[in-house]
This record gives sequence, C-alpha cells and structure tokens, in this order.
Amino acid sequence: MSSDDVVLRIRHISKSFEIYDKPRHRLQQMLFGRWKTYFQEFRALNDIDFEVKKGECVGIIGPNGAGKSTLLQIVTGTLLPSEGSVERRGRIAALLELGSGFNPEFTGRENVYMNAAILGLTKAETDAKYDDIVAFADIGEFIDRPVKTYSSGMMVRLAFAVNAFVDPDILIVDEALAVGDAFFQQKCMRFIRKFKENHTILFVSHDTAAVVNLCDRAILLDHGRIAEEGNAKDVTDHYLSAFYAARQNVDGMPAPRDPAAELPGTADVAAGSDGDFRDMRQDFINAGNLRNDLEIFRFNPDADSFGDRAAEIESVVLADEHGTPLSWCVGGEMVRLEVVCRANRELFSPLVGYYVRDRLGQDLFGDNTCLTTQQTGPLTVLPGESFLAEFEFRMPLLNKGSYSILVAVASGTQHQHVQHHWIYDAVVFQSHTDSFCGGLLGIPHKRIVLKKKAAG
Repeated sequence: MSSDDVVLRIRHISKSFEIYDKPRHRLQQMLFGRWKTYFQEFRALNDIDFEVKKGECVGIIGPNGAGKSTLLQIVTGTLLPSEGSVERRGRIAALLELGSGFNPEFTGRENVYMNAAILGLTKAETDAKYDDIVAFADIGEFIDRPVKTYSSGMMVRLAFAVNAFVDPDILIVDEALAVGDAFFQQKCMRFIRKFKENHTILFVSHDTAAVVNLCDRAILLDHGRIAEEGNAKDVTDHYLSAFYAARQNVDGMPAPRDPAAELPGTADVAAGSDGDFRDMRQDFINAGNLRNDLEIFRFNPDADSFGDRAAEIESVVLADEHGTPLSWCVGGEMVRLEVVCRANRELFSPLVGYYVRDRLGQDLFGDNTCLTTQQTGPLTVLPGESFLAEFEFRMPLLNKGSYSILVAVASGTQHQHVQHHWIYDAVVFQSHTDSFCGGLLGIPHKRIVLKKKAAG
C-alpha cells in the first residue's frame, strides 16, 4: 500500500491532564502559576504513533485506564492533544457513548437530521438516507416522539443507525455492541462485517474474541503507551497472558478458589451406553451454580431474511427429545430443532439447514439435511404442501451471552442450490450462566479421569 492509502495518521500524540486537589488551586494556578505549580500532572497518553490504512479494521485493546477513550476523543476531534497531531482523510463517524449527542427534547426524526448535519450531510442527503436509517433502527412510531421517552435500547438503535448510514470513511466503534438486544446485536455485526469490506474501522473493546474475529491487526495500550502492535490474535494472546498472570496473586495471597477446579474428575466412571451418555459430572454441575441455563425465545417470522420464497419457513421450535417445545433448557441435554416449511411451488429435493451463532455472528455449529436426502432419496413437495426437518443433538455448554439460530430452506445439492428462504435470527436464546467450558463452547464428556499411573 502507498501513503495515499493512509486515512488516519496519529503522530506522536500525548495528552496530559491537570489534577487539582482543591477547587481554589485552579484559581491560584491562574494567578500565581508562573512561580508555583498547584496541580499534579496526569499523563493519559504518551507518544502514541500509528497509521490506519483504507480497508483496515484495527482493534484497540487494553485494561481500564490505559487511555483508549482519551485516544478516541482525540481522533474524533472532541479533545485536543497536548502534543502531536492527527491527520484524517474522509468523514469519521464514532459510536462512542451511543445517544450522548441527542437532544432529549427533540423527536427521533429531528435528532436524525441534527446529527446528520453535524456529521456533514446536507438535508437532501439526509432525506435520501432517512428511510434506511428508520428501517435499521426499527423503533416504529417512536421516531416522532421525544428522545427523552426512549428506552436505552431504543436510544442505542437510533444512534447506531444514524452513524452507520452517513457513509463514513472511518467508523469508530467503542463497546457499542455490548448493549442492545440479541436481534439488534446480530444486525449490527452483519452491518460491520459488510462495512469493513470497503471501509476503515477502529474497533475498541475489552472483548478480545470480538477483536480477533473482526480485526486485521490490534494495538495494545498500557498506561498511555503502545505496548504492542501487530497481528490481532498475537496481540490479544499476549494481553490475556499478562492479564491472567497479574491476577494470580493479590498482595501475596492466592487467587480466589475456582469451583470448577473442584469437579470430581478423579472418579473413574463410565456413564451410559456407547451410543449415548450423560456427562459423568452432570448431577454435580446441575446441583450448583455451574448449571448452564439457556432461555429460549419464540420463533420470530419477521427477522431479517432473504430468498425467492419458492418455499417459506413457517415455524422453528427448539424442543426436547420428545417434541415438547422448550422455553428453557440446560447445556448438555438432548434437544430437537424442528423446522416446518411450506412449498409455494413444486420443489424437487428441498434442503433445510441451520447454524447456531454467537453474539459476534460466528458460526459455532450447524448441519443440514443433505446427507439424509442422499440416504433416503430426494423429496418432492407440491405447491401448498408442508414439510418438516428435525435435527436432534445434545446442546453444548455455552458461555454466558446471546445466541441465535439461523435457519434456511433451499433446493438442489449441497454445492449447487437456490436459496428460497433464509432467516438470520429465527430463534434467539440466552445463556444465563457461565459454565466451566473453555473456548467458544463446551461439549459433554463421557469420561474424564485423573489418577496416578502405575509404576513400571
């Protein structure tokens, strides 16, 4: 890339703040500052220097107090540096404290036009984008009500929509995805993934998984300095290593006891048959605070979707292995995903599939009916007829957070098919408890043993 590709250039930025112990010290500093200093200097940033090129997604990570928010305020121009300079090319939209720029007395519509004007759009340009902004925010008639009547979720929706649709060259996202409901988080992630294909993103988060998933490279800030810069995975790995190492001892005392470390893994137990089994630790897990409770919400037929509608998905239900719909289940249990579709024209060899995704839109697991069709022969469905796909599996152990089930119906083969109806967030469910699994998800184990090996 040439220097022409650089859209953001941070040159030796430093920022200091004056900390006064008492209010009168400010006045004394103004009057007698030539002879005596009445404040303590706090250096929030120290010689920050980096570039961001067009099309890059750069993650900014670091512990609380590292200087991330101060850096973003300087980049956006809301705070001046004490030293150094910032060069920007193009329009910057910042998703910082979502909704903080809204006038609570104005309606949503009025705030859209006001914020768009602040970001450099003319009224005609805002008129052209207004319908897209309102559709993305999806707050209904509240768009014409004062913002002070909005819930925090509605404020987030409108703020994200305004900033996303002003066609910025650089989008700055600061923990904005930590708020909002699961449906909106998924919508935001789809937008960001599409946006990053042709634009630049500065992504600030404590969520290292999100940084690795979205960013090309990462910058680690620590005590106002750049501690490391490079590949997103390498930088976040080093950050986590340092973070956990620092938490091993506090004032010489051992770290808090981890209940998961006391699981009865020394037992030599074989549970269930070879074909199926219960996790040998299940009773212990479910009796305490490690039980992986999952709250399941109803099928949303109005979720974002696409397809030619030669077939439509009528219902999606997560049920137990006997077919009873579930509103709650527990990680490690057998469940059945039932998808009912209706043909609007004659279909030969329809296929139904699903993915379970985390809040970042990462596909955790999924399957489809392709192999079943190859075993039993292709199905032919006439117009108006319904057909059912069932997927029975053991629910993995899922970390605390929001998840969604993407469901689709197509026809053809695994590699050559036509999508008839694809629903992104057909069913959303929430994991309310962090279990003891590591990684993106955990799987039930038939047998775990820890014992001394016999001598010889």
